[in-house]
Amino acid sequence: MAAPVSVPDGAPSAREPFVRHLGPNWYAAVMGTAIVANAGVALPVDVPGLRTGCLLVWVLSAVMLAVLLCARAVHWALHHDQARAHLLDPAVAPFYGCLSMALLAVGGGAMLVGKDWIGEGPAVVVDTVLFLAGTAVGLLAAVAIPYLMVERHQIKPGSASPVWLLPIVAPMVSAALGPLLIPHLPAGQWQEALLLGCYGMFGLSLLATFVLLPAVFARLVSGPRLPLALTPTLFLVLGPLGQSTTAVNKFADAAPGVVRAPYTDGFRMLAVIYGVPVMGFALLWFAFAGAVLVHARRRGMRFSMTWWALTFPVGTCVTGAEGLARHTGLDLYRWLALALYAFLLAAWLVAGSLTLRGLFTGALRPAPAAG
Repeated sequence: MAAPVSVPDGAPSAREPFVRHLGPNWYAAVMGTAIVANAGVALPVDVPGLRTGCLLVWVLSAVMLAVLLCARAVHWALHHDQARAHLLDPAVAPFYGCLSMALLAVGGGAMLVGKDWIGEGPAVVVDTVLFLAGTAVGLLAAVAIPYLMVERHQIKPGSASPVWLLPIVAPMVSAALGPLLIPHLPAGQWQEALLLGCYGMFGLSLLATFVLLPAVFARLVSGPRLPLALTPTLFLVLGPLGQSTTAVNKFADAAPGVVRAPYTDGFRMLAVIYGVPVMGFALLWFAFAGAVLVHARRRGMRFSMTWWALTFPVGTCVTGAEGLARHTGLDLYRWLALALYAFLLAAWLVAGSLTLRGLFTGALRPAPAAG
């Protein structure tokens, strides 16, 4: 359902250049677009034209990434004061995790579907470059943003937000997409190092999530209530859940021939033993976040860039369900993947169309809302 585009108080003057206020939150649109292609290409159905459609969506995400990287480079070059202010703003700084995930999602898409257009060799090169860059940015953000939160940001008690998860979930995206490159590395030490490195990033991100998530839920229970504009960010909790489920299934796919037999079996068991209960919790959180979102909409929540939180995190649950369908053989997970993908596609169409509307009308604020 379409919603009016909000114009928050204090939005930048029309005379000011748009790029000055272009925050890192805009990378969420790239992530949300890329995941539509990455998740769609692995759906357990044979739909005529589906792969071609996913290819077109991936191309769109790649173009969006290129344009946004250029715009952000101009932002840093010409408006360094504003860029520094973003880093020192606790409401904005966590969105730097989106840069990492945008690079990784587009790079992974090159291997999953982009190779149909550019060829497998160039796809490997594109994914390698974007994977290395995205992983480096993600690991840096996972350390630097929490450091800034502790040492430089003025954070009030009870201000925990799901947005805090963005920097620490980025290494989990690397963990889930890294196995795509394993077959293209020399056999032996190189392949095993990448697989176990991805497993290490899986643990890094998962344990950090365990640290932050209780603070987020404590705010939801005891207050203060999240601002209406931040209500869609509740879906960000699905990111580490769905992406970790995707990761363990990718480990199970990549392990044969890379690690010794006992560990191969261990990764295969981990895919089901870990993935099934975590996907169950993800569905519980999906229902909870959806109920809160509907309530917020009735209370007058209007469109903002936070609506992109309804895309990428849900997409990770689609890929997680697809992996569980492969490793359990249950039709239940195939149907779950299809249902979640239908929601993802609808959310992407709504967020994308309203974002374009906001850009063309000049009503969309180019920075994340404070909360």
